[in-house]
Amino acid sequence: MAKKNNKKTSKSKKDLAKKYDVPVKSVEPDADVEIIDDEMASSEAPLLEHLVELRKRLIFSVIAIVVLFIGFFFVADQIFLYLLSPFERAAGSIEGVRLIYTAPQEFFFTKLSVALFAALFAAFPILAAQIYAFVAPGLYKNEKGAFLPYLLATPVLFVIGASVMFYGVMPLALSFFLSQEVTATGGATIEMLPRVSEYLSLIMTLIFAFGICFQLPIVLTLLASIDIVDSKKLKSWRKYAFVAILFVAAFLTPPDPISQIGLALPLLLLYEVSILSVKIVERRRAKKEAALQE
Repeated sequence: MAKKNNKKTSKSKKDLAKKYDVPVKSVEPDADVEIIDDEMASSEAPLLEHLVELRKRLIFSVIAIVVLFIGFFFVADQIFLYLLSPFERAAGSIEGVRLIYTAPQEFFFTKLSVALFAALFAAFPILAAQIYAFVAPGLYKNEKGAFLPYLLATPVLFVIGASVMFYGVMPLALSFFLSQEVTATGGATIEMLPRVSEYLSLIMTLIFAFGICFQLPIVLTLLASIDIVDSKKLKSWRKYAFVAILFVAAFLTPPDPISQIGLALPLLLLYEVSILSVKIVERRRAKKEAALQE
């Protein structure tokens, strides 16, 4: 009977060392089972408690979005004028920027869309905090430390992607579209007069497209963390990734070469950054495994 208890204790020490990424010999023989039992008991909440907690987090998130939506609606005109900045740079001056709306209610609904867009953008830190608060109780200490950097890096990469589109790609794309205008003395004039709803739809689509696509390093690094991909596979998939990136860029952007290239080139660079990130994950894992074997 004592041998069985010793085997159980030894197995528990190995489990604890693996969970906390420390050498087996550094684990106290009497504390390991208690710590594991306490952590497992705290993470095994009944389904009803999880649902109650999920409802609580969803309510907080919805309240935050609604409050921000109401606030941003009163400044929707100013936000929309700021979103016209790429158009202004492409036209050369604010006098060259002209938009129309063809239905009485169109601009009102456009302002509602602007307010919702701004509310979702501004509420992301709150939404991320609610996600972390819901997930964190079920994670071990080392798992929390591994999850938090990805949660913090997500909005940073999203903002970088949106900024690349807003300040770089969008003015160039609009300049290309404006160059298609035809002005002839004594003849017909073909002028670009976009509707407010169409312009907002275009710029919102591109902001979300660039922001989401810039999450590529996070996605591939997470997949590497759970042993789905590795750096060797990513290197061997380069040519397929190149074709896939070109397809995604063509699908998500307008049918002009500037915006398509403007999305494809950063994604190709981010793919290479992802390979380096995966290599770092592999090196850390190798060090931890070597420490556990000591």
